[in-house]
Amino acid sequence: MDKIKVATIGLCAAAIVSCGNNTGNGALIGAGGGALVGAIIGKVAGNTAVGAALGAAVGTGAGALIGKHMDKVKAEAEAELNNAKVEEVTDANGLKAVKITFDSGLLFQTSSADLSQASKTNLTDLANLMKKYNTCAIDVYGHTDNQGWRNCTAAESDNKNMALSESRAQSVVNFMKSNGVTASQFKNITGKGSTAPVASNETKQGQQQNRRVEIYMYASEEMVKEAQQGTLK
Repeated sequence: MDKIKVATIGLCAAAIVSCGNNTGNGALIGAGGGALVGAIIGKVAGNTAVGAALGAAVGTGAGALIGKHMDKVKAEAEAELNNAKVEEVTDANGLKAVKITFDSGLLFQTSSADLSQASKTNLTDLANLMKKYNTCAIDVYGHTDNQGWRNCTAAESDNKNMALSESRAQSVVNFMKSNGVTASQFKNITGKGSTAPVASNETKQGQQQNRRVEIYMYASEEMVKEAQQGTLK
């Protein structure tokens, strides 16, 4: 079988007590030119640019160096990560970034935020990549489909899906930290529940695509400074 090229706290404690498992949630986890700050170019996460504007323009030369650096990150992620989808995207500053998406079913059992033992090899490889490219900033987003939970109202199900997606994103981050990735690399750890689907929730296949964890690696201020100084490799 061909390797799939890939790699995002309870908000409703009362609902968690009163509701059963999510019946449709499955095993959730789940360009390098210069640009003006805030420019949004190319494909970005959920129509929201990854990262934060730097507050100053990034020159063409620095942008090109960052682009080459992120090309290396992408190539190694594609080579090292099984069962992950690896894509080039663009950050909030118009710079190349890398998006790694894991189907949630590869990481978690149904309705659980505990990482499966089988997933840890892939995540260990990802942690090693993050440590090698330690000037990359990292965002992690958890997502679910929109299916309800047994004995829950629609609002309770939404709250539980949001809480589960956040807990799963945090579980991935905790694992990375336990494998030596520095906490300072992580900038945003967010659960988005069912609010940012990438496919129709009307089909089982679409629901599976929506159950995912997305990890973004993009240029930190430190990387930008290295690029501006011409020392980024």
